Amino acid sequence: MRADKARILLGFPPCFRPTPSQVKAAYKRKVWESHPDRFPVHEKSHAECKFKLISEAYTCLQSGAREGLAPTMQVVRTGGRRNHALIRFPFLLIILGTVGLGGFNATRAYKQQKQAYPSHNPFLP
Repeated sequence: MRADKARILLGFPPCFRPTPSQVKAAYKRKVWESHPDRFPVHEKSHAECKFKLISEAYTCLQSGAREGLAPTMQVVRTGGRRNHALIRFPFLLIILGTVGLGGFNATRAYKQQKQAYPSHNPFLP
């Protein structure tokens, strides 16, 4: 599909260069208007055709397939600082808390068992 036809289908003038956010907003609006589920049975086939054309126009404009124009620039994140500490900290709290509480419960259970069943063997604690 040609870019000027795609722009017209999404409601833009033929020479207008919409931003990706404008294209997305126009696509959502047009899809809502022409979705086949909103039409009676006898009009569904026409709505499906229009819906497919709108989807193709959106793909054409989002992919940067405009005639004579360079594709839209995309921001690519390469490296940089990441906040691994923000991820590790809650995980460490969960692990340490589990181990701490588990150790506390095990100690308490051992003391209760020792009181209930005292050992007469001098080699056992």
